[in-house]
Amino acid sequence: QVQLVESGGGLVQPGGSLRLSCAASGFTLEERAIAWFRQAPGREREVVSCYSVSDGIMYYLDSVKGRFTISRDNAKKTVYLQMNSLKPEDTAVYYCAAKMGRRCQCRDAYWGQGTQVTVSS
Repeated sequence: QVQLVESGGGLVQPGGSLRLSCAASGFTLEERAIAWFRQAPGREREVVSCYSVSDGIMYYLDSVKGRFTISRDNAKKTVYLQMNSLKPEDTAVYYCAAKMGRRCQCRDAYWGQGTQVTVSS
């Protein structure tokens, strides 16, 4: 059974940090690109970051460049999103998604249930 389970969300003050985890099971993580998305109330879902395994390229949304870092531990079947210098506008539900293939341009195949990140003083 394919599963993606996010964790690590919570309430943090502006300027703080969180590390999100996306634990994968039921498929071979090494064979798929993994993306992090977020969706805030009243806003469209947006891609925050993506890790392509075909070429090792990591994509970041402009507004998070220099603050967020995506990484993966294939042995632990987990993908991480380290978020530093958090801002109130980063508040959203964060989801991870496994792509159908090794590139970030591939379609989304599987989704997690999401984890809430709230940045507020």
